[in-house]
Amino acid sequence: MSAPMGAPMDAKPSDPAAPVDRGLSLNRILAVLTKEFIQLTRDRLTYAMILVMPIVQLLLFGYAINSDPRDLPTAVLVQDHGPMARSALSALAHNGYFKIVREAASPEELDQAIARGEVQFALTIPADFTRRVVRGDDAQILVEADASDPAATGGAIAALANLPRTALSRDLVGAAGRRDEDPFEVVIHRRYNPEAITAYNIVPGLLGVVLSLTLVMMTSLGMTREYERGTMESLLATPAKPIEVMIGKLSPYVVVGLIQTVVILVLARVLFSVPMAGGWDALALGVVLFILGSLSLGFLISTVARNQLQAVQMSFFYILPSILLSGFMFPFRGMPAWAQALGSVIPVTHFLRVVRGSLLKGLGLVDLWTSLAALAVFVVAIAAAAMSRYRRTLD
Repeated sequence: MSAPMGAPMDAKPSDPAAPVDRGLSLNRILAVLTKEFIQLTRDRLTYAMILVMPIVQLLLFGYAINSDPRDLPTAVLVQDHGPMARSALSALAHNGYFKIVREAASPEELDQAIARGEVQFALTIPADFTRRVVRGDDAQILVEADASDPAATGGAIAALANLPRTALSRDLVGAAGRRDEDPFEVVIHRRYNPEAITAYNIVPGLLGVVLSLTLVMMTSLGMTREYERGTMESLLATPAKPIEVMIGKLSPYVVVGLIQTVVILVLARVLFSVPMAGGWDALALGVVLFILGSLSLGFLISTVARNQLQAVQMSFFYILPSILLSGFMFPFRGMPAWAQALGSVIPVTHFLRVVRGSLLKGLGLVDLWTSLAALAVFVVAIAAAAMSRYRRTLD
């Protein structure tokens, strides 16, 4: 029988007696290894993520994260301008945990400042403070703490225990200085979370994290999957405009986000007894804006990513700072100034302020308008960027 055309006459591919190379070949291993490195360098986005992600984690955990915040903004209402009151105020300012940033003119102004989150602590020195200290007549000062985040105030509240013994050490002389009891008492009022229950802070914050994880990643993966499978070609052949495609693709996920919101809020109340103080108008608007912003970001990621792996990587590159710099896991005011500035750009930060402010403090649209405005700007900016990058043709 003649050999197949083009084949060598002495070739015997089916000869069972032919030797089989069952050993490892260093050359073949090196060839495959070289191919993988070349493929990795061609995928520049994946290569950049591999290098950048460890650096970002190192910087965040090494410099930005601080579980014992200092220099917490404090507002004071001083109704006694005597020497004892000035000494107590000076001792508080040099404590290291408190930074006096505002002097209120009335109790209403002080209450508004702590309710809106403008300050972490509010100190009130009553008008008869000096007289009561001199007479030994149960002098008191009031310290109100925004305890919605127990981790942010725990260290500062503990430091207040030494204030009565050290603040007036130079002012009390003679018999007044030899008294065994403290010259005054610090009355601490933990507002919004008097029992320092961590779940009251963490569970509402989970709403922002869950929506970010699901909506951003689901949208980016869903759109990128259509490009990989080629089904986007049919969509691009239609006369649909970019905004129409965007609305049609994202509308189902809006419903998913709303369902997740309702489920989390119900479970937060039933399982963890999270207080629902009110502020439903601000909460509803904040949820809608955050859902739209998250979906728009996922759509934008899908216009940049070339495959689903890149979409996942880019999603996590957004989600990681959102968890660490938003105040969800660590006190926001415990971070350095540069980290707080970076965290203020992240929409999750403002969404958490809306959720916690409405649920724990009962704040409404008037009180939370700055955070709501930041979410609205994020939605507009990301949606505009996503539509501008939407590809009308497959290049």
